[in-house]
Formats: sequence, C-alpha cells, structure tokens
Amino acid sequence: MKITTWNINSVRLRIDLVTQFLKQQAPDVLCLQEIKCVEDAFPSKAFRDAGYEHLAVSGQKGYHGVAIASRLPLKKIEKREFCGKGDARHIAASLPGGVRIHNFYVPAGGDVPDPKANDKFAHKLDFMDEMRGWFSELGPRSKSILVGDLNVAPTENDVWSHKQLLKIVSHTPVEVDLLNAVIASHGWLDVARELVPEPEKLYTWWSYRAKDWRQSNRGRRLDHIWVSPALKKPALDGGRKAYQIHDDARGWERPSDHAPVSLKLDL
Repeated sequence: MKITTWNINSVRLRIDLVTQFLKQQAPDVLCLQEIKCVEDAFPSKAFRDAGYEHLAVSGQKGYHGVAIASRLPLKKIEKREFCGKGDARHIAASLPGGVRIHNFYVPAGGDVPDPKANDKFAHKLDFMDEMRGWFSELGPRSKSILVGDLNVAPTENDVWSHKQLLKIVSHTPVEVDLLNAVIASHGWLDVARELVPEPEKLYTWWSYRAKDWRQSNRGRRLDHIWVSPALKKPALDGGRKAYQIHDDARGWERPSDHAPVSLKLDL
C-alpha cells in the first residue's frame, strides 16, 4: 500500500498538479491538507476520473481543510474538532485490513513564538497537547497511520540551520518537545527518521520567498508519516526506498510550497 501526504495549498487552484501526481506516482491513498474549500466545492469529479472513487473531505471556506482520496474503500470516516475552534484540521478513515489513517493539519502558529503575545502560537501548542491526550487513550494494538502537515520540524537536521531557527516558529524547543510528547503518547514511529537516520538532512517545505528554492535549499521537514507500533514491521520492511519526498513537484508550475511525501507499506 502506498500512502502519500501533501499540503496542496488550495486543491481547486492546483487540481491539475494533483492529477498529474496521481498519474505519475499512483498512490493507493492521497491525504491532502489546506484544501481551502468546503465539501461541496471539492473537485470530486477530477479524483474519480483519476480512479480515486473513495473520498473523505472535511472542508472550510477559504482556510484549512483536509481530505483523503483513495482507490481503496474508506469506512468509519471521522472528523474531530480540536480546541473548540471549529477548524477543519483532522479527518480519519479505516482502510482494508483494519488500518486506521489520521490526516492532520496542525496550526502554523504565526510568527512570534510566545503564547502570551501570540494567540496563534498558543492555539498551536494547545492543539498538539490535545492530540497528545487523545492518542494516549488508544490501545497499544491499534493499526494506525498518522500523516499530515504538522508544522513542526523536530530534529536538528530537519531544518537548514538548527542554530538560526531555534527561535523561529516550527523549530522552537517548546514545539519540538510537544511534538515528541505526541509521538510518545502512542509510541508512534517517525518513519522518515527510522528509514533515513540523522545527520542526513530531510526537507519537505521550501518558502515561496526564495528566488531559487532549490539552490538556496533552506528547507524544513514539516510533513510527516508516523505509524503505530503494530505497523512497525510493514512500514520499515521496504527499507529506505519505501520512503520518498517528491521534491520535483515543488518545481512544477505554480506549485505548493510543500512537496508530497510517500511511504510504501508491506501490508
């Protein structure tokens, strides 16, 4: 089973890029974040025409929004609201074989890494703390996959400069500590770092502000794929080649600032 996560930054604006990716890479399941549309405006026909007949969408007008497009049946679709904000930032569904997939879009957190001075940063911390509490309640045998734009680059080699980004939102110690607490809450495995150990650099996001994003390569690993302990073996058996950051898509015309990230699981 091949699963891809991608912050698309408006699915309607970039539906041609999505269908191009589906044709080239043919994942079984594509999880999108920041779709920026309500459910009725989601371009369902384009997905179905591409062979992805099973859709689960949690939309919001102009902001946020997450979706799962699958060639495999989706059951028990769930949309969880975090922090009482009414934001569309989570959707989950069950895949064949009893695998539960969670698709998240964690708040970016604004520019000031101080929860007292910045409500957006406070929201981000509260969101991750709520994730931690929720996943601590899951049983140890759950076959779960968590994907999405988590807006945190957790390790020193998940950013272009650890020293320069320590006080920049997405890599501050308080965010990293909270993300690690979410990981510990269910014994999640961060697949990227299991298969591609440090000190190798890994990035999934490059700012639009860079004139030449590839040359400057000031990236961050904000997009994640985690698996629960019950899926450790199928997630890691494929080795390093099973995990891929499709950075070529970052260079397509009018791209998202995030690259798609894929994992093949031997299920």
